Amino acid sequence: MATGFGFTVQATDGKARTGVIETTRGAVRTPAFMPVGTAGTVKAMLPESVRATGADILLGNTYHLMLRPTAERIAALGGLHKFMNWDRPILTDSGGFQVMSLASLRKMTEEGVRFSSHIDGSKHMLTPERSMEIQKLLGSDIVMCFDECPALPATDAEVAKSMRMSMRWAQRSRDAFGDRPGHALFGIMQGGVTRALREESAEALTAIGFDGYAVGGLAVGEGQEAMFDVLNYAPGMLPEDKPRYLMGVGKPDDIVGAVERGIDMMDCVLPSRSGRTGQAWTRMGQINIKNARHQNDPRPLDEACTCPACRNYSRAYLHHVNKAGEIIASMLMTWHNLHYYQELMQGLRDAIAGGRLAAFVADFHAKRAQGDIEPL
Repeated sequence: MATGFGFTVQATDGKARTGVIETTRGAVRTPAFMPVGTAGTVKAMLPESVRATGADILLGNTYHLMLRPTAERIAALGGLHKFMNWDRPILTDSGGFQVMSLASLRKMTEEGVRFSSHIDGSKHMLTPERSMEIQKLLGSDIVMCFDECPALPATDAEVAKSMRMSMRWAQRSRDAFGDRPGHALFGIMQGGVTRALREESAEALTAIGFDGYAVGGLAVGEGQEAMFDVLNYAPGMLPEDKPRYLMGVGKPDDIVGAVERGIDMMDCVLPSRSGRTGQAWTRMGQINIKNARHQNDPRPLDEACTCPACRNYSRAYLHHVNKAGEIIASMLMTWHNLHYYQELMQGLRDAIAGGRLAAFVADFHAKRAQGDIEPL
């Protein structure tokens, strides 16, 4: 296991846990939400602004960075942390999900995936070994195994075949990763929504041995109810003394439900992507700032929020800059959303530590049920 990397559970409340992941680049408080910096940037944000929202760790995308500007170029320029001016921990995904969802003309074999770039059509081969090499060139602190993520719905036979190949790829990823002090490698559980397949996957990963474990293959079209059904048992199949990471999740109520079920880490493009399309996430639920009801409203998005968008700007202004297509609209809305997400994580951590998670969750759902403030 990685030296310079550790995980401590400090308190539990039901299945929920709060603790700290230690890395050589700083501590990550859990449960943690990781903003997604796809191409070496969290869109519309400066790195110091992302940090100001309370983020301890960012996610980078192997697929996007290997194609442009290339992992070799980033390595020559001092690694991803220096390249993007983020000196805290970075987790990189393996590229598997993007290959499945973005690349064209892909051909998958036991060796890996041959595909054409969505940018310029150039041909590439991504294997477990190449994914480990790219993530090493990037210099990420937490490296993800290369896996295949089948889209749901799929037959049990399809899911089982895919999961077993992902487990063989997990062993190859572990072998290729080698011994890298200060860097951690996470395995990824697959198995769709089938309990026996999830169990088989968890056993295979635990036998290989990883620094942390992800629950993969969810939030890919199965719906929240089916996802929660899997999360009712899947985290408990993974080692208790290692971080558990739910990939690609999610909306605030997905996050709260996942934390209740024992998840320690999550990532999602939603807060930043929503911000660029005029959607704000608040304690009262979702607000579309483009709606005409906001155009004369001098009040902030959320009166209890301390982000720059809420402290310094009115709904009327945010409505105007969104409608006008001004860049500041994306900046302010994204900052607000990331601030809200990190505030939610801090609230969850405090509630678990204080043994009052049930009350926190009830209050969370009650405020969202009330909906947005009445229009003026």
